[in-house]
Amino acid sequence: MANHVSSLKRARQTETKTAVNRSNKSKLRGSLRILREAIASGDLKTATAQYRATVSVLDKSVQKGSLHGNTASRYKSRLNARVKAIATKTPATDKPAKAKTTKPKAVKTAKA
Repeated sequence: MANHVSSLKRARQTETKTAVNRSNKSKLRGSLRILREAIASGDLKTATAQYRATVSVLDKSVQKGSLHGNTASRYKSRLNARVKAIATKTPATDKPAKAKTTKPKAVKTAKA
């Protein structure tokens, strides 16, 4: 336990900052989970709306210092790619592909 006045103050500040960071990280994880669920369901409208909300939470986490800027950029890039993948899907790709029939190949005989 801290004994000096300055170390007692730092201990109080650490507790406060820890609580704030914990709250921010919890909010971020929840937002990421909701976005991943929307992506998994394949609902483009919900995924796009949730992506915007998640990007906002990521940027706020960077501002508050609970997340590194490059980490947030990496999250945004990867999540955006997944949202775009949903957008480019067409209904035709959901159908199973038909089996292709191939012509039998001519067999070459060896010359004697």
